[in-house]
Amino acid sequence: MAENDKTTIVLFSGELDKAIAAFIIANGAAAYDHEVTIFFTFWGLNTLRKDQLIAVKKGILEKMFGKMMPRGADKLGLSKMNFGGIGPQMIKHVMKKHNVLSLPQLIELAQEQGVKLVACTMTMDLLGLQKEELIDGIDYAGVAAYLGDAADAKVNLFI
Repeated sequence: MAENDKTTIVLFSGELDKAIAAFIIANGAAAYDHEVTIFFTFWGLNTLRKDQLIAVKKGILEKMFGKMMPRGADKLGLSKMNFGGIGPQMIKHVMKKHNVLSLPQLIELAQEQGVKLVACTMTMDLLGLQKEELIDGIDYAGVAAYLGDAADAKVNLFI
């Protein structure tokens, strides 16, 4: 694989439409034999949260963050036209009607294709997220690891 056959994506946003776009691009790049890394930081980490409540020991501030943030890919809101949660249901309906994979299915496909999903450990500490609360099969690293991947990539995106 040539160095230019690498793609990196920083997923900073915790919004459904942006996460869908990131995974469509990642899966497309992987289908073209790119080595793909998605680095999840700040609100983008919510995409990797498990849907169910996981009992872990946390301080009060960390508990508050946990309650305020969406739990998992199916709970993300839209960046525009969220309409109190109706917007995401509408876009999911339209996606299903047009045979577009859902965000959880896109995540699963990315993992099957070997896309490296990396949770930012500094952000995990800041938001009080623990490894047990995130989906299985992901990596954990800091910004230096992402920069190492990005330095070798031809395509670097920030979403």
